[in-house]
Amino acid sequence: MKEQVVTWRRDFHQHPETGYEEFRTSKIVAEHLEGLGLEVKTNVGKTGVVGILRGENPGPTIGLRADMDALPIQDQKTVPYCSQVPGKGHLCGHDAHTSMLMGAAQLLVSLGKPKRGNIKFVFQPAEEGLAGAKAMMDDGVLENPMVDAMAGLHVFPALPTGSIAVTKGVAFASADSIRIKIIGKGGHAARPHEAVDAITVSSQVISALQHVASRLVDPLEPVVVTIGKIQGGYMGTAIAPEVEMVGTVRTLSPSLRKNMPEFIENIIRGVTQAFGAEYEFKYNVGYPVVVNHEGMVDFLTKTSEQVFGDKRWDYVKPSTGGEDFAFYSEAVPGVFFRLGVSNAQEYTSYPLHHPKFDLDEDALPYGVAMLSAVALSFLSDSPQFNI
Repeated sequence: MKEQVVTWRRDFHQHPETGYEEFRTSKIVAEHLEGLGLEVKTNVGKTGVVGILRGENPGPTIGLRADMDALPIQDQKTVPYCSQVPGKGHLCGHDAHTSMLMGAAQLLVSLGKPKRGNIKFVFQPAEEGLAGAKAMMDDGVLENPMVDAMAGLHVFPALPTGSIAVTKGVAFASADSIRIKIIGKGGHAARPHEAVDAITVSSQVISALQHVASRLVDPLEPVVVTIGKIQGGYMGTAIAPEVEMVGTVRTLSPSLRKNMPEFIENIIRGVTQAFGAEYEFKYNVGYPVVVNHEGMVDFLTKTSEQVFGDKRWDYVKPSTGGEDFAFYSEAVPGVFFRLGVSNAQEYTSYPLHHPKFDLDEDALPYGVAMLSAVALSFLSDSPQFNI
């Protein structure tokens, strides 16, 4: 099993596909599920794939989710399975997620039909900012049969291979995006008094936005406002008439999230007025917070001890990372956990989204085992949760 899962992972790693373009990946997934004799639905949420393993008798249904999309980042590793697609790379581990769920499907089918209930294998497109989970839900992924609970994992290079980590309650932050245009007045760089320097104003805006976290929000309330892209100007001897900035806003509190557009725009308005500039501001609401159901977390940790034979899990603080698994966990009880993939060697030490991100492939069987065990235990124990 491990050799096959590694082979899939390396193949996907060499052929990364970004959101809603996972045509090759979804074809491989669908053919594998069909070969196992599962019911298969394709084009769910555009490029998503769903496999259904039905039990012998009626019972609960659990969904197991893996995301399939890559990032628009150049892979800088020098390994045989490095990305062959310029400007794209599996640098967040979704190739591993897909491969592990394919392995779990194969393992569960080999064990025969469950005595009761159903397992849905949800291969999701477009997690990276394009809300593939919501697209699949809009296409009925949680229906026919109705899903009673969802489980998913994410590889995590800060954890050692053979371990998992999970958070009760709010586990991952909401993830919104902002776009700001500073409108000044162009001119010659030698005569700045005749212009309104959009670059200078934008730098003041960026600095002032740090005031949100340090002064406008309770210090015990995590919040992140980051400008990750800035573009403006033509040449060194001309004052830029416009600057565009793109950023992200993360919070762990839904109530605080509602206040963020006003906090940010008030700062932009005040700074631009002070410097004689104008602005345009767009706040795009993205993913909600991921909430891990307490009962599902307890169920997961108990199952992990059965799989590993001892306690290899730990509770961790919430992450300010965003995840569209949030849409599933809003609809049904869900648990989203972190799988350790570091073997202490340098190549497994790079963080997610780093151009050299890689993982310890010895961790893949642990992911297969956990996904499989969670599904079987859920159908066997059929815990009753309220959301």
